[in-house]
Amino acid sequence: MHKIFTSVTFDLDGTLVDSLPDLTSACQAMLHELALPTRSSVEIAQFVGQGMAVLVERCLTFSAPPAAEQLTHAITVFRRHYAHTNGQHSRIYPGVSAALRAWSALGTPLAIVTNKPEAFTHQLLEKLDLARFFPVVVGGDTTAQRKPHPAPLIHACAAMGQPLSGNLHIGDSRHDIAAARNAGCAVYCVPYGYHGSTPLRSDECDALVDDIAAALTMAQRSKA
Repeated sequence: MHKIFTSVTFDLDGTLVDSLPDLTSACQAMLHELALPTRSSVEIAQFVGQGMAVLVERCLTFSAPPAAEQLTHAITVFRRHYAHTNGQHSRIYPGVSAALRAWSALGTPLAIVTNKPEAFTHQLLEKLDLARFFPVVVGGDTTAQRKPHPAPLIHACAAMGQPLSGNLHIGDSRHDIAAARNAGCAVYCVPYGYHGSTPLRSDECDALVDDIAAALTMAQRSKA
């Protein structure tokens, strides 16, 4: 089997891992501590994808956005709760581990590029035994900008020693698509995950694949 793309970068939440149960638990604990109305997992799923600060701000936004001081305090509270819940109930999506083993067997450098803070990303990867696949991890606070800015993908490819033009990015949202387009990478998307209320379309990315295993198959076909 020949090497496919020169490198592959993966989004984490909603692409490789269903982390919504832990995020929901931390958000609800934060809101309870702040004596604010709770949020459902359905609501919180709509808030995920743009980083921790945006998640917390959206949880706190009812009739009006929170004041800066309130948001800063809420982020501190959320971080404390999420440090406890992160990885407790998150689950790897079916087929992900086998697909990552297959990609690793090809010798393809792999990296995580997520808007989750880097410390929480490492924690989750370790708890789910995925860290072994990813010597390079780029979180939402690793670079000055987060997705959809291209900086995280540029940083990841530089760390892997691979050209952006040969990288394939795989994600679950329009932020992943925009980041890849801005960086000049190919981009595949999975239809599940956290992409808001509007489903992703196949014409928005290079391929809309059922899962990570299908992404590997599609990549092989595209380079055949």
